[in-house]
Amino acid sequence: MADQQADELALAEVVEFTSGLIRIDTSNRGGGDCRERPAAEYAAERLAGAGLDPLLLERTPGRTNVVARIEGTDPSADALLVHGHLDVVPAEAADWSVHPFSGEVRDGVVWGRGAVDMKNMDAMILAVVRCWARQGVRPRRDIVLAFTADEEASAEDGSGFLAERHPELFEGCTQGVSESGAFTFHDGTGREIYPVAAGERGTAWLKLTARGRAGHGSKVNRENAVTRLAAAVTRIGEHEWPLRLTPTVRAALTELAALYGIDPDFTDVDQLLEKLGPAARLVESTVRNSANPTMLDAGYKLNVIPGEAVAHVDGRYLPGGEQEFTATLDELTGPDVDWEFAHREVALQAPVDAPVFARMRAAVEAFAPGAHVVPYCMSGGTDAKQFSRLGITGYGFAPLKLPADLDYQALFHGVDERVPVEALHFGVRVLDRFLRTA
Repeated sequence: MADQQADELALAEVVEFTSGLIRIDTSNRGGGDCRERPAAEYAAERLAGAGLDPLLLERTPGRTNVVARIEGTDPSADALLVHGHLDVVPAEAADWSVHPFSGEVRDGVVWGRGAVDMKNMDAMILAVVRCWARQGVRPRRDIVLAFTADEEASAEDGSGFLAERHPELFEGCTQGVSESGAFTFHDGTGREIYPVAAGERGTAWLKLTARGRAGHGSKVNRENAVTRLAAAVTRIGEHEWPLRLTPTVRAALTELAALYGIDPDFTDVDQLLEKLGPAARLVESTVRNSANPTMLDAGYKLNVIPGEAVAHVDGRYLPGGEQEFTATLDELTGPDVDWEFAHREVALQAPVDAPVFARMRAAVEAFAPGAHVVPYCMSGGTDAKQFSRLGITGYGFAPLKLPADLDYQALFHGVDERVPVEALHFGVRVLDRFLRTA
């Protein structure tokens, strides 16, 4: 089995499946406005073609998840969860060079919404599993496959629903892999860095409400709700959060510093980040909590002072940093503005010295000679948060070998999202090698 590799049909199918899934519009506009079922049926049909027995599960009609299990050769081994979401964020066709739901393959590139987030990984999983069926491959440990709904919103119809209502399907799973890791980061010096996610900041989406005295816009008003809200939003937006180094981020800084021959001086992390140059982008958003105002809503007529004003803030906190985050928000909002969680999810941390991390590193290095694999913490979050409720430790591992002129991170939720065919081929080969030995 060690000498086997993904076959040529797997390389063709990953392109076909990426394109096919992109053509199925699963735009998640929030508030339940999404229908993943056609994509779920697409995935389930291809899993069934690999001899598996996929289950289609829904909390809400049309919001469909797919789960299947591959039995391993070692019944004493813990199971591994491999998951990807089927929904995507919306896209305005007028802004794109290629229609976002065309799945067009042009000049060796697959175009469309979901090409990197994350129908590419869904396609890789399907291609690898079908390759195994042709080759008669069984992995060492049980592998549970999950294709989820609703990741781009609350996950209530997706991984949250699966973790709460169907935990038995994930029996034995202790670790999981999914999006946002093992992609090529080019630092501008010729080095190729492959960050593998071993942590996520917690999600704290906030609603701020200021109340005051409604009145005529021409009159003196010391209780203006808009003014109170604006002051609080400004304080939040300008706040300098203190430095907090988690074990994952410390490990990332240590390995990056070694790569550049820099003394990892943790007494001045900002200076250390400056010395890392472009590679600092992998770490700079995860050395502190953050809170970014994103939405404002107040008033209904120019000459009327409203009695209420509302804002929304995208907050993120590091593992162990939730108490500091909430206490700081109490101070910043002040006595005239109330705040509450609109959505809240846990921060995650995964060990970087675990054997599974070493196997991910080895799989990347096998197909990218000279690659520098480093751990990192995601600034945002994934379905790993919900699956952590089942005791599953999550990693970000969706391998892609990318050219230097393609800004992978800018393509997430961006215009002209696309992925090179060669990157998909690399991903299939690496994922196949890792999962055979994981």
